[in-house]
Amino acid sequence: MKVLKSRTIKVLAIATVLFAGVATTVVNETGNYFEIAKNIEIFANLYKEVNTYYVDEIDPAKLMRTGVDAMLESLDPYTNYISESQIEGFRYITEGRYNGIGADIRIIGDMPTIVSPYEGSPAQIAGLKAGDQILEIDGKDAKGKTTDEISAVMKGYPGTEVQLTIHRPGESKNLKISLVRDEVSIPNVPYSGMISEDVGYIALTVFTRDAGQNVAKALEDLKVEQPNLKGVILDLRDNGGGLLAEAVNVSNVFIPKNELVVSTKGKVKDWDRSFKTLNQPLDEKIPLVVLINKNSASASEIVSGVIQDLDRGILLGQSSYGKGLVQNTRDIGYNAKVKMTTAKYYIPSGRCIQAIEYKQGEPAEIPDSKRTAFKTRNGRKVLDGGGVRPDIFLDHDDETDILRTLEEKHFIFNYVTEWVLKNAEVKSADDFHFTQWGDFVQFLEKQNFDYDTESEQLLKELKGKSKEDGYISEADIKALEAKIIEAKKNDLNKNKELITDMIEKEVVSRFFYEKGRIKVGLRNDMEIKEAVKLFGDKARYDSLLKG
Repeated sequence: MKVLKSRTIKVLAIATVLFAGVATTVVNETGNYFEIAKNIEIFANLYKEVNTYYVDEIDPAKLMRTGVDAMLESLDPYTNYISESQIEGFRYITEGRYNGIGADIRIIGDMPTIVSPYEGSPAQIAGLKAGDQILEIDGKDAKGKTTDEISAVMKGYPGTEVQLTIHRPGESKNLKISLVRDEVSIPNVPYSGMISEDVGYIALTVFTRDAGQNVAKALEDLKVEQPNLKGVILDLRDNGGGLLAEAVNVSNVFIPKNELVVSTKGKVKDWDRSFKTLNQPLDEKIPLVVLINKNSASASEIVSGVIQDLDRGILLGQSSYGKGLVQNTRDIGYNAKVKMTTAKYYIPSGRCIQAIEYKQGEPAEIPDSKRTAFKTRNGRKVLDGGGVRPDIFLDHDDETDILRTLEEKHFIFNYVTEWVLKNAEVKSADDFHFTQWGDFVQFLEKQNFDYDTESEQLLKELKGKSKEDGYISEADIKALEAKIIEAKKNDLNKNKELITDMIEKEVVSRFFYEKGRIKVGLRNDMEIKEAVKLFGDKARYDSLLKG
């Protein structure tokens, strides 16, 4: 008990010193010293009492982490505590590289499963394949572990070894594979190329280090390949952001030197900054279409917002996420950091695209009546709050219940794992087309595939209400249930084209990795087709920019 109390006192002493440092900083600005000091003392006393007298042994670090996470969660979704064990993950987010084995690992069923080894990574070199289930890591059972727990073990210093026991579909015996950890680099421009005779395409997936330089290099290569380039598509769909400096650098590829890109404003006025382009652009005239969707966030919204505000190009797709907040990291000791929202950012028109309202941690739809109007350089009306709205809005038809279930429950992934065992190697991403629809339907039948629709959920609520008020008969309920069952039977064939596209991308990724997945996806991409069509209609392109 003395050891336990001694440990508690040490932890509290450190915590008190750290909090006191914060308190003395805050008192000068807010005058809340007494409230801060009082609550720190209450917290310390509470922690000591729980640690000393709680019926079971507790883990001080885990208990403290729970409290810290809950405290920061009450602020906004982007202010987080980063422990020493999470530093490698943080490094990947900012730099696009980390030390580990280089594989996307997810829990499928209750087994950690290789979803995709990265091209050129230790995982790929050692022969790991998509679909491999990890049974043991260094002799310890991996079943039931979370992705965070698996990731923490897999990451480590370059040159160190990790031993895996895996079950590979189609193999009767388990395999033992030894991997040597190394620095893994994930390219932020995984693919660029010509998608028609005179239109180029650049995919930017994250704003890590050198994103601007890599986008510029991709554009240079396209111009060499096609000197008469008619237009370029910059794809920022599903790009969750990254480094603010790289948002400026990517914008600078297309807009002039000394142009304002973004301003940041927060509580600490000395930290307010304006960021302008520093270099001559690679091409400030070439027609440009930027693709965005609901998962384009942060730095993606800066770039797309700047292109729109300066009337430099056309935005196409769906409204972006709505993250107009800037985070900075502060060291807090013991190799830990706090990633903290310190400012809001404002793009050239003066608008901030931060979502005004949240629902279950996600930005909520905001009516135009709650948004303030601003003007682009050409005088076009744009709105603040709730993300960047595209100039050409295309409604997506891939958000249905059946497609979501096929992906989230890994039916597509598991089917392709079986398909690869039974089929010869795919020789070309360009030439591959999936033609075994009946085989896929049979697979789903064997798996007892089913899914809940929004209509079914509403019907369950209606069923409960009808018992209370008696307005709707049981026969009416059964008739509605029968209609839903019939509609669900037709859903597969109704979504055949989209499901086939999902299968083709997954199959090709097994042989040609992320580049192959993107390349195959482009040929069936509604937004790509619309962008190419727009480049062929200069009058429409120009009129959209003039407003």
